[in-house]
Amino acid sequence: MREFRNILIVCDEGSAHENAFERVRSLARDPEVSVTLVDAIDCAPGQLSQLLTGRTGETGAEVEAGVIAAHRERLEMLADDLREHQVQVECEVLMGRPVVEILRKVVRDQHDLVIKGAQRSRARPMLSDPDIALSRRCSCPVWILNAPAESRARRILAAVDPDPTEPERHELNWQILEFATALANEDGAWLDVLNAWRLPEESALRHGRAKVPEEVVERLVETERRRSNWRLQRLTADFAGSCSQMRVLHVGGHAPDVILDHVETDGIDTIVMGSIGRAGLPGLLLGNMSEKILKRVDCSVLTVKPRNFPVQLPGGGAELRAP
Repeated sequence: MREFRNILIVCDEGSAHENAFERVRSLARDPEVSVTLVDAIDCAPGQLSQLLTGRTGETGAEVEAGVIAAHRERLEMLADDLREHQVQVECEVLMGRPVVEILRKVVRDQHDLVIKGAQRSRARPMLSDPDIALSRRCSCPVWILNAPAESRARRILAAVDPDPTEPERHELNWQILEFATALANEDGAWLDVLNAWRLPEESALRHGRAKVPEEVVERLVETERRRSNWRLQRLTADFAGSCSQMRVLHVGGHAPDVILDHVETDGIDTIVMGSIGRAGLPGLLLGNMSEKILKRVDCSVLTVKPRNFPVQLPGGGAELRAP
């Protein structure tokens, strides 16, 4: 796997953070790697103190300090498991809106990977809204490990959308394959590299008022198929031989439908996909199809970001960038 030096693990009580620990042990073999366990109290600093003042025998400030201490004690107990494996671990309790405070911490302390367990409480474990917000907006890769997932991947899907004429997109697709091939080799997993393609407005061309002749539409579809396949082959050629269990799939159709169908029919347990900011909309995922996919999958998802990814805080907050 890529060498991470500053890993953040989100350990709130509602998520299956235990799934992250074996993964982190494999990522933190180098003694120079640092790991931080973090939990967030969903109150601004001092807010608990104000709410609790006069309601207990202690002052509100003392109660708030006790709540923070309880969260820290829990994190320290979790950290012992990693420390027994000679992993350098720090613990930090944040206060405020959890996603916002995690995004700020990532930028402030220059973390290069965030790992979080998916929420436990769902009957069918799927990514929660905070999981999706973190995946879309965080400036570094985010790895959401789903509750029923094994600690190691068995079947990986790398979702790519190559276009060598767009440097940001090309770099992001390259990163997706770097992550995916390295993870497949690390875990001995099977890797599917999938590109979903289609002719834009094909339905309108076939059935709309333009009344484009069928043979013309078919030629346009074939041209797009060839162009898209050429881009895919050009991208994956650079990774030929880098993974012994890899196949490249070029599938026609709407990207979310193609990806979700493949995840279900092929038993995918880990998706590696990209997130790209453009047109003033940080967090817009590659292909503009993120939420349709993230809200429906029940596997683990590793979301990769381009360099200098701008973080837009939820609620229209200012952009954050790593120093």
